[in-house]
Amino acid sequence: MDIREQYDKLFKYCCSRVSSRETAEDITQEAFLRFLEHPEYQGKPHEIQYLYTIARNLCVDEYRKKPPDELPEYVPDDHPGESAWIDRIALRAVLDRLPEEEREIIVMRYVSEVSVADIARIHGVTWFSMNRRIKHILAKMRKEFGKEGLA
Repeated sequence: MDIREQYDKLFKYCCSRVSSRETAEDITQEAFLRFLEHPEYQGKPHEIQYLYTIARNLCVDEYRKKPPDELPEYVPDDHPGESAWIDRIALRAVLDRLPEEEREIIVMRYVSEVSVADIARIHGVTWFSMNRRIKHILAKMRKEFGKEGLA
């Protein structure tokens, strides 16, 4: 597998984990630099796992640096896109309630568009097992989203 093909996917993954596009670009580049600095990571069957692990750790480091963004206290009723904005907040709340590993799986699959096979390799399980796990997580999210009154 050509590791360069993973740049856009890794960038999307980083964007979903940090608040700034510029920061995500920096983290993506730093992850690739660190990966390339270690020839022992390259050419191995699980090189994508190394790359995502580096990126995840850099995102965690970045998250620890900043206090969380606060939501505005008031949103006017005539705010354009209010419904979509509320849905995004509710979806984010559902994602935030997921355990870290489940949240990461969903972000990798649906934000970064990483294949189920690659996610399975990263987590050391079979494709079938990961596919079932993704379906289970999505069902749990649908149930939680319904509790938010938005399903």
